[in-house]
Amino acid sequence: MKKLLFVFSLLFVLSCSNNKKETDLYLIETDLGDITIKLYDKTPLHKDNFEKLVKENFFEDILFHRVINNFMIQGGDPDSKNAKFGDLLGESDCGYNIPAEFNDSLFHKKGVIAAAREGDKTNLKKESSGSQFYLVQGKVFTDNQLDSLEISINNSIKEKLYKKYFSEEENKAFDNGEDINYEKIISLVNIKVKQDIDSIGKYKIPEFKRKYYRTIGGTPHLDGNYTVFGEIINGLEIVDKIASVKTDKNDRPIVDIKMKITKIK
Repeated sequence: MKKLLFVFSLLFVLSCSNNKKETDLYLIETDLGDITIKLYDKTPLHKDNFEKLVKENFFEDILFHRVINNFMIQGGDPDSKNAKFGDLLGESDCGYNIPAEFNDSLFHKKGVIAAAREGDKTNLKKESSGSQFYLVQGKVFTDNQLDSLEISINNSIKEKLYKKYFSEEENKAFDNGEDINYEKIISLVNIKVKQDIDSIGKYKIPEFKRKYYRTIGGTPHLDGNYTVFGEIINGLEIVDKIASVKTDKNDRPIVDIKMKITKIK
């Protein structure tokens, strides 16, 4: 009898667990087919916000307004609902940002959903748009291409550090009323940049990510810059279909691709 009770209890727990998992599934319906996504528990702010917007029917008839083959398909601009042909889209969202939720285990492999955002110049914390998102199509990379990407990323990191320290040293000299000795500033900046790079180490794409990018594909240059908060579990081929449609000079599809998003009960 005790064994039967244990089995029943276990089945009940598993049933509850499965039901809980299903509440994280969403259906994106389009004229080109349907896509099912699941959202990650590791990004609760993005997950809860997406659920809120879906409950409010925010995404009803919103367009995939930016489509780039071998890269991604993007939507979530409320201005796209009633946009005329040729209107420039992508400048609007629901009116607020979400703090970034970066996690090294969540990266830009093909089929993930991630949050769009404003650029670094006006968004130093890399906060996400409240409503604009993209589905990654990407492409397959060779090891040589990934090696080249690592070099490019490390050069970019070095350049940003150099600009930061150069500005700090230049401003310090101005504030102190000193004559600007650029040779001295450059020497100090080079020392600081080297110390930082030696401390944090050069950026390397981990092997577990390389494996995905070599086989499934994705957009590795976006890692650590945009929050990934879910992935497609059914309908990945629909992303390929949408990504291959004809677009105008602003990457907007010539024929509107509307979406409807509902939570799967």
